[in-house]
Amino acid sequence: MRIEQLTFTRFIAASLIVIFHYGIDIFPFNLQKTMFLGANIGVSYFFVLSGFVMIIAYHKKQKISVLNYLRNRFARIYPVYLLATLILVGYYLVATNVDVKPIDLILNITLLQSWVPAKVLTLNFPGWSLSVEFFFYVTFPLLFNYLYKKFNYKKLALPILFFFVISQLVFFYFFYSEHYQGQHTISHNLLFYFPVIHLNEFLIGNLIGLYFVQREYKTRNNSFFILGLIILCALILAYGNAIDYHNGLLAIIFAPMILLISYDHGWISKLSKSKLFIHLGEISYGVYILQIPIFSITRRLLMYLGITDKTIIFYGCFLVLIVTSSITYKYIETPLRKKIKSIKLAQ
Repeated sequence: MRIEQLTFTRFIAASLIVIFHYGIDIFPFNLQKTMFLGANIGVSYFFVLSGFVMIIAYHKKQKISVLNYLRNRFARIYPVYLLATLILVGYYLVATNVDVKPIDLILNITLLQSWVPAKVLTLNFPGWSLSVEFFFYVTFPLLFNYLYKKFNYKKLALPILFFFVISQLVFFYFFYSEHYQGQHTISHNLLFYFPVIHLNEFLIGNLIGLYFVQREYKTRNNSFFILGLIILCALILAYGNAIDYHNGLLAIIFAPMILLISYDHGWISKLSKSKLFIHLGEISYGVYILQIPIFSITRRLLMYLGITDKTIIFYGCFLVLIVTSSITYKYIETPLRKKIKSIKLAQ
């Protein structure tokens, strides 16, 4: 089962993260810098959506075959991830003085960087979320085979919500305690990027996925409510910046938003199902994971050509990123995914 109208939301989340990294000072985002300083919550949306989509994809199975399942998950994320890492490493070695340490490369290639706080943001730093995502992938068969196939969403709601609340309390306790030493420290990396810290977001996504597949509900025009949640989220980021939302607190908005979009047949759903928006959603993974190497290389080339205007550089880089993501989706991501999935593994 594929819910088409959700596909474009991936592109929105990926674009928000690109803006967070490169576009906060660029028009029109500089008109509301405070809001876009919180645009990295797009990663949190990815985690919740991932939990939802995993249930949608596997709910009809009686049991997940672990080896084949991990092969498919590997095929989904790794080829373009590896490509982005190697492009960036090549750029660093050829065109910069950045020292590429072997341990950093090993941790990044093996998707283990998020487990080592001192190394979590080395090389292609958005890759930390893929390291976390792969932890979710490894965890999911256990959850699915031993919990989700035995209990319905009503029985699972309380323990998942309890885990979510405890996770938020632990995060904010340490964030406001003397143990937290600020950005660019081990305490920051451990609190913000360690995989277990983000498990609550994935579980919330699982819960709403179980709700969606186990409860009959007719589609309706939810566009007004979806728009209201989007505005609420924007207002929270713009005026509620006293709180850090990095550990998935906004899942309380993302979860109902995902459900409303999934059930929607209004103008938002119809617009999101257009060929252009579906395509942008499909290339969103490339937009996210290729942003650092593409922006680094393109910005250097533009400046070499004498282009120094920050706005032109940002939009030029973003355009190159979209084109590159489209090419890699068609000629690398999709073919390699099919090739890897065709590999026969023991049951």
